[in-house]
Amino acid sequence: MLFLDELPEFERRVLEALREPLESGHIRVARAAHRVDFPARFQLVAAMNPCPCGYLGAARCRCTPDQVARYRGKLSGPLLDRIDMTIEVPALAEGELQGKAEGESSAAVQQRVAVARAAQVARQGKPNSRLATKEIDRLCAPDETGAQLLKQAIARLNLSARAYHRVLKVARTLADLAGAERVTSAHVAEAIHYRRIAGTDF
Repeated sequence: MLFLDELPEFERRVLEALREPLESGHIRVARAAHRVDFPARFQLVAAMNPCPCGYLGAARCRCTPDQVARYRGKLSGPLLDRIDMTIEVPALAEGELQGKAEGESSAAVQQRVAVARAAQVARQGKPNSRLATKEIDRLCAPDETGAQLLKQAIARLNLSARAYHRVLKVARTLADLAGAERVTSAHVAEAIHYRRIAGTDF
């Protein structure tokens, strides 16, 4: 796993260099007459603020729309296209910070993930993340309602072919986590939601 905090603060050339290994799981280094191919399969996890100061929407934020646009513009479309899921985490109110956290334990989540991964390996011999294009079309095809929803998302969000296949893989994984045999519209809708970048609307 590679965790990058404050993602837009990295040099653009460094971030762009991640595109190839994120896509292929390999990195090629060329020097003079030699070229070497190294394995580089990893899971990228990144975090960033909504604006340069980190307080977008709050009274103390003084960032202008242009500053926010420049900050977010440091991340190229091709790089964002290779990120399967984006989740906005809003600031917590004082009462929420002091209250008792609700939700599943890490152990329970780990068990559900292990069951889902085992189902994937039993079905296709590898996890969903490593499915090739033809395998995605065969193993991740949604039901009729889900297919229609995905068609609308392609038009409204202008999804690329890469994004389309990544949505299907995420939807298949959500179905596996739920113990469902078929990818439904609910799984597709959730997968689409995870691809929304701040500022888009669907």
